[in-house]
Amino acid sequence: MNKILASLTTFVFLTVAMSAGVFAGEIKVGAGQAPTQNILLPIKEHFQKATGIKLVIVTGSPKTALVILEKGFVEAALGGLSFEDWMQYMKEERIEIKDPSSFQHVVVGKDKILVLIHKDNPVSKLTKEQLKGIFTGKIKNWKEVGGKNMTIDVVWTNLFGGNYLFYSRILEGGLLRSDMSEVDNSPMAKAHVMSYEGAIALGPQGMLDDTVKSPETPEIALPITLITKGKPCPDVEKLIDFIKGEGQHYVKQ
Repeated sequence: MNKILASLTTFVFLTVAMSAGVFAGEIKVGAGQAPTQNILLPIKEHFQKATGIKLVIVTGSPKTALVILEKGFVEAALGGLSFEDWMQYMKEERIEIKDPSSFQHVVVGKDKILVLIHKDNPVSKLTKEQLKGIFTGKIKNWKEVGGKNMTIDVVWTNLFGGNYLFYSRILEGGLLRSDMSEVDNSPMAKAHVMSYEGAIALGPQGMLDDTVKSPETPEIALPITLITKGKPCPDVEKLIDFIKGEGQHYVKQ
């Protein structure tokens, strides 16, 4: 297991151990960047108030979310991938899933992979070929795609589950450039884009506001899937029902 997975597993274990017995009702959910920003954070306060169940969110990637679900540290995993893509993603990451047939899954939302750039960047549209050129390193200056004469700084969010679909659908197997600025999560990527006019990053739809800009690009839509080991427990069933029902007033789509 790599260092990120090992560290996250330790963190979750300690969090669960310290919180055990403190709350009468509690759900622990491992989640990727998109479902955290678009669903869980917006509904958290409302869900807790409506049900009396504490919602503990362990944000990482779809990979780490499924690992800690399988180890029993969380009751559910939430990721911005279809179940089939999620299983393929784990296979390509060389993470062994002992018994995929033990999982139950349900789609609870949807998201889009957005390209985020600085709000003062004049570029309003990027084609698939331009994106491919930027992220593989063939295009290194914004003037090559109709922008200012400034170096393109590609920000890569290591824990963003949407990377898998972007890589397969846009880059089509092309190698990522080696001079990227790597960050762990989507808020960090957004902060980088806000601070440097030449930056570009991928992120979930929930990251878009008036502090950054998203140019027109080929659409990559993805489902947000919730996975449990076996049948969801009653409290997770309440979470699913809330997301699909009252929670729709708060989720970002």
